[in-house]
Amino acid sequence: QLVASGGGSVQPGGSLTLSCTASSSGFRLAYWAIGWFRQAPGKEREGVSCVSTGDGGTKYADSVKGRFTVSRDDAENTVSLQMDSLKPEDTAVYYCAATLPPSNVSLLFRICDRPPSWGSWGQGTQVTVSS
Repeated sequence: QLVASGGGSVQPGGSLTLSCTASSSGFRLAYWAIGWFRQAPGKEREGVSCVSTGDGGTKYADSVKGRFTVSRDDAENTVSLQMDSLKPEDTAVYYCAATLPPSNVSLLFRICDRPPSWGSWGQGTQVTVSS
């Protein structure tokens, strides 16, 4: 399973960095594409960003493009989500999940915003943006 951490409460315009790690040392994130998702109260879970393996590509939801940056540190077995210029509408529980990388990164991007295509969900982390 994966564990998302680093959430908190910030004012609009602030920043947070979320981390995705494995609950077991035997789970190597380097072999998996990682997706970030979020779920606000009363809303469906939505895709935020995904990153392929190695130097593979990244994709962002239009709502976060230009503000969020996903990166991976395979040596540290971590995938990070840097969130800048946060808005109240970014308030949600954030989750990370994994899927086996398809042979073509464009195939990964097709499922970037489809939660059922991802697994190894763990406990999320709350992000609250409020003045």
